[in-house]
Amino acid sequence: MFTELSSTSHNAVSITELNRRVRDLLEGSFPVMWVAGEVSNFKRYGSGHCYFSLKDTSAQVRCVMFRNRAALLDFEPREGTQVEARVVVTLYEARGDFQLTVEAMRPAGLGTLFEAFEALKKQLAAEGLFEAQRKRAVPAFPRAIGIVTSPRAAALRDVLTALARRMPGLPVILYPTAVQGASAAAEIAAAIRTASMRAEVDTLIVCRGGGSLEDLWAFNEEVVARAIAACGMPVVSGVGHETDFTIADFVADLRAATPTAAAELASPHRGEWLARLEHLARQLARSQERALQQRMQRLDALARRLRHPGEQLAVQRMRLDGLARRLAQLRQRRLDQLDDALARQRLRLAYARPDLPPLAVQLAGLKQRLPGALRHANERRQAQLAQLQARLTALNPEAVLSRGYALIERQGTVVTAASALQGGDVLKLRFADGAVDAQVTQGTGEQAQLF
Repeated sequence: MFTELSSTSHNAVSITELNRRVRDLLEGSFPVMWVAGEVSNFKRYGSGHCYFSLKDTSAQVRCVMFRNRAALLDFEPREGTQVEARVVVTLYEARGDFQLTVEAMRPAGLGTLFEAFEALKKQLAAEGLFEAQRKRAVPAFPRAIGIVTSPRAAALRDVLTALARRMPGLPVILYPTAVQGASAAAEIAAAIRTASMRAEVDTLIVCRGGGSLEDLWAFNEEVVARAIAACGMPVVSGVGHETDFTIADFVADLRAATPTAAAELASPHRGEWLARLEHLARQLARSQERALQQRMQRLDALARRLRHPGEQLAVQRMRLDGLARRLAQLRQRRLDQLDDALARQRLRLAYARPDLPPLAVQLAGLKQRLPGALRHANERRQAQLAQLQARLTALNPEAVLSRGYALIERQGTVVTAASALQGGDVLKLRFADGAVDAQVTQGTGEQAQLF
């Protein structure tokens, strides 16, 4: 661990280097640890840093506690105070002084108390005494409030003053007990059990003023925690100052930062409730006034609709007379319409009826003319038929064949020119009395010969 230092002059190290190496050696060799001793020559400078010594019967060591750590102290160290300090072993290089840098400090013996506090807290938490589900709500309007504290405690005066200010006339029952000392825990638990058994209050305040951990220790005892958990009414804990926490705070149904705050949480504020009541009364009055106005308007509307039975009968009679007049008018109008339609139909019938005598004379004349007309038409049709027959006879090709002509066909097609024939073509020669076959022996370009 040690670095060998040569004694020759050309290898000599400076004092600064030596102190730095020693500081590194000390800080690397000793972990952060707790040491116990008596405070001596304690001084707090304007910078906030604290310088003092820790000693026992055989030795002492210089210590420094810097401002940021010293601000966390919850007590003022004095000459001769036995303390436990969490320290880092180091060396002040500028003077070569061995010293301890203090990170935290507490009065001697508190370490054991803290361990007991944490052990009980862990045990009760495992049993479920801190669970939110078991917490009870504090009544908004308690019939009476109980206080478990010392009759001589300043906390009692603070609670009574707050209750008198918030709700004058609210009954308060004191369950006196010691709040500090060896028997305090048992007395506090007995007072809580007495209040629970009598059941004469709706909310129970367990309180005392601030103090050191030892002063508040009675409220960290298991017997007090179990008495609070078994209490028949909601318990408000107001022990110490805002930064103080006890086991009673965790078990109680509601935790207050101070005894005065506990009184405020446990009691309604008369002024606030009176103001709220006045506001609700104004709202109720306005609501009733609006409801009354609405009903008055509805009454007026119903009154306008309400009529005497005789007046209603007269109105109905007038309505009935009017309907009768309308019915008579409609009936007469309908009859007039039907008369007009009948007259129009008579006129149309008169115009549509035929004059029979002239028509009979005309029919007789047509009968006399009909035979002659038929005869003339027949003669005209016969003349037309004769003309058509003569034309048909003139155009008949067989009539031409009877005069010595022949019709030449090749494969069903009439041949009209010799140039269209080829040697070897088979022809059909049609005469007036029949047909014969022939074959071309000489084709186009020469005079065709048949055989």
